[in-house]
Amino acid sequence: MGRLTLLLATLLLVVCTSGASCPGFLGAYSPVMPRVLPTTPTLADVIAVVNGNSGRIQSLYTTDAEIYSPGAPKARANIALDRPRRFRLRADTMLTGPEVDLGSNDEIFWFWVRRAPEPAVYFCRHDQFAASAARQILPVEPEWLIDALGIATLDPAGEHSGPVPVGQGRLRIETRVPGATGDLRRIMVIDDARGWVLEQHLYDPTGQLLASALMSGHRRDPINNVVLPKSVKIVWPSTKFEMTIELNSVTVNQLSGDPAQLWSLPNYGPGTPAVDLADPHLRIGPQAPPQPQPAMYPERTDVPETARGPGGWLNRIMSR
Repeated sequence: MGRLTLLLATLLLVVCTSGASCPGFLGAYSPVMPRVLPTTPTLADVIAVVNGNSGRIQSLYTTDAEIYSPGAPKARANIALDRPRRFRLRADTMLTGPEVDLGSNDEIFWFWVRRAPEPAVYFCRHDQFAASAARQILPVEPEWLIDALGIATLDPAGEHSGPVPVGQGRLRIETRVPGATGDLRRIMVIDDARGWVLEQHLYDPTGQLLASALMSGHRRDPINNVVLPKSVKIVWPSTKFEMTIELNSVTVNQLSGDPAQLWSLPNYGPGTPAVDLADPHLRIGPQAPPQPQPAMYPERTDVPETARGPGGWLNRIMSR
């Protein structure tokens, strides 16, 4: 099982039963929505349409999201985002309470899984991500999920190539994205008539695919005059992780809850420490195998693994 897969699979093994529907996102997918791009659009045309739609979206909020992953049952989750970096995904049950918490604010991001063998709130500053152990667990920062949910932008001053027709009514735009460890490459696939973002793929400086997002079931919110996908499939190849988020009902530009709580590092009480993934003394990854110690445990087989060698549960996950 992949490193992040084991962490997030805990969420997907729990069928959440709480959460009421949000009002506000009506309208189903309609292939007959009017054309907004010319038949042969320029790069400026595409940038104007994509950014125009995303620019009208400041925040999203739902307590009615469904999450699917291969081999796991459906789960329910609450999702909130406030651009550019604030994001929160929380799953819970009425019986057990909070199960998973993945979030980001202007300074840090974090994740927590209640059923981890040694629960902790793992966090990292955005500006320390590139040089931290967090990159061994998460291929991209959680704030990338904001783009993945259909709120992508194209910098007019950025380095782009395209749009290039790729068939089936789609255009492809490739963008160089400066990064702390080298330039990344983003490929965006767009509906050639309506300007909807259909796919996003992010590659590292060596050309390895870091993350993909595939969007479908686009709907229009007539109140805010924006279009968003209903279904988003997230794929992180390096961790062999795949997840589909269904946004059944969404409130646009109207967040609920206390912002001070929504965007703060959570505290799950005694026994759940906050662990900084940028701590240079933190060891994550395969450790040297323990040497036999017959004098300490002669002829015993009932000694717990954690007593027989170095490395906790996170190290064991990272070594798989």
